[in-house]
Amino acid sequence: MNDQSRAYLYGISAVLLWSTVATAFKLSLRHLEPIQLLFYASIASLLVMLAVLIRQGHLQRLLRTPRSDLLLCATLGLLNPCIYYWVLFKAYDLLPAQEAQPLNYTWAITLSILAVPLLKQHLRRLDLLAIGISYFGILVIATHGAPFTLRFSNGYGVLLALGSTLIWSLFWIFNTRSRIEPVVGLFLNFLFAIPVIALITWLTAGFGFDSIKGLYGAAYVGLFEMGITFVLWLKALRLTESTAKVANLIFLSPILSLFLIHFIVGEDIHWSSGAALLLIIAGNVLQQLGKPPAPPGKEEQRTRKTT
Repeated sequence: MNDQSRAYLYGISAVLLWSTVATAFKLSLRHLEPIQLLFYASIASLLVMLAVLIRQGHLQRLLRTPRSDLLLCATLGLLNPCIYYWVLFKAYDLLPAQEAQPLNYTWAITLSILAVPLLKQHLRRLDLLAIGISYFGILVIATHGAPFTLRFSNGYGVLLALGSTLIWSLFWIFNTRSRIEPVVGLFLNFLFAIPVIALITWLTAGFGFDSIKGLYGAAYVGLFEMGITFVLWLKALRLTESTAKVANLIFLSPILSLFLIHFIVGEDIHWSSGAALLLIIAGNVLQQLGKPPAPPGKEEQRTRKTT
């Protein structure tokens, strides 16, 4: 098997796993509060990333991390996983998964907007059109197919879902300043964030749970949303001849996710959810048109966010 075939294998594996996490969120939140899910999932993620670092022989690199980079990782850890996933899980707790998942998928559009003031980038006319299409999709899903009424089904939940894209985009932008190997950096983000998450959990929901199913769900989320899938995606980006060949696989994830939400979570998928998702995907695709293809590995620190 050549490198490009292996890249597709790793990429498809990552996409298939990411397509399951919206379902895992909803099932886990039946037994855990959002902050509890974050706490237990973060521990699972930290352990799996430690195992990956040991296997890759990066422990020495971890121990030699400069103090200035440790400070950056601690700061970024407050954004992700601490604030980002707390907000995201709360959005999933309030909204049907078929609504929360496409709304969170607009992070790429949010990133392009924030890149203007923070990274001094410019928006093309095509970018503006893409933003308009995606945000019209947001109105469709938030109003259950009646975008011109501006009557939101759950305004607070929609605000949280969109807020999560803002937090995630800020994390990615600030992460561009990091010189640390991506898995090492992510491990440190979780390492510094877990004490803060534990304190919030203790002060709010506590550590008790009503069913072991909640812990199973948290372990799954930690392994496949926050942990090992990120490593698979990085591997795909490093092996591919062109980032675009792998990156386009990501558009399969939200579509597959809707099927799982229907058949496993039991939600009846509304036409407005499907239509809004297509609009949001169209906006994301349109935004990529006309951009030069990135070389392999260029987007390694780009997030794995598809949930």
